Amino acid sequence: MDKPIIGVTISADENKDRTRELNLKEAYFTSIRRAGGEPVAFPMDTPVDKLSDVLSSMKGVLLSGGGDIDPEVFGGLPHPKVYGIDPARDAVEIALAKYCAKNKYPLLGICRGTQVINVALGGTLYTDITDQLPGALKHPCYPEKPRNYLAHSVMIKISTHLTAITRQSQMKVNSMHHQGIKDLAPDLTLSAIAPDGLIEGVELMFHPFFLGVQWHPECLPESPSDQAIFSAFVRAANPED
Repeated sequence: MDKPIIGVTISADENKDRTRELNLKEAYFTSIRRAGGEPVAFPMDTPVDKLSDVLSSMKGVLLSGGGDIDPEVFGGLPHPKVYGIDPARDAVEIALAKYCAKNKYPLLGICRGTQVINVALGGTLYTDITDQLPGALKHPCYPEKPRNYLAHSVMIKISTHLTAITRQSQMKVNSMHHQGIKDLAPDLTLSAIAPDGLIEGVELMFHPFFLGVQWHPECLPESPSDQAIFSAFVRAANPED
C-alpha cells in the first residue's frame, strides 16, 4: 500500500539581502514519516482557486507553525510583538482550512496552524497573550527554554477526538507562542485548555480528522501521546489501509 502523501505548509522568510527563502523544521517531516506518511512541501504559491487541484494529489494537510497572522484578518488589536506577517501565506492557509472543513479533508494544525483554523472559521486571537489575557501563564518559552521543554499542563476534554487519540485527560506540553485563541470559532469544539483558560486544542466533531493543537508535538518524539496525534492523522489520510 502506498504511503499517503501529506502536504505541509511552509514559511517564507526574508533574508538580510531581502530575498525570500522557504523554511520548515525537519521535525514535521520526521513525525509524519514515523507515522507512516510521506510528507511533501505544500506549494505556497498556489492560487486559492486552484487548491483543490493540488490537494487531489495529496491525502492530508498539515498547517505548520510560523509567524503571526495579520491582525487585520480577524479584527485584532495591533501589537508591537506581532512578527513575521506574510499575507500570501495567510490567504493560502485560511483557504486550505476552509476547504478541508467543508470537504472533510484530513487536516492537522500545529501552533500557528491552530490559530489559522480558528480564524478561518470565524474566530479571533489574542495578538499578545501576556498583555491581553489577565493571569496568563508564560506561553512563549522558546528560545529561553529548549523546544522540548514541558512548560505547562493541558486538560483534555472528554468525548473529543483528542482524548480518544491520546487516551489522556491531562498532558504536559511544550509552549512557543505569544498569540492564542481568544474567541472560539462557532463550529469548533474546544478539546484542550491550559490552566490559565487559554484554548490549546480545537477540532470539528463531525469530521474524519480536523484537529489543531497549540503546542508542538513534533518536538516531543519520546511522548507516545504526542506521536499518537500524527499516527491518527496519517490513518485518517489513508482510510483504505
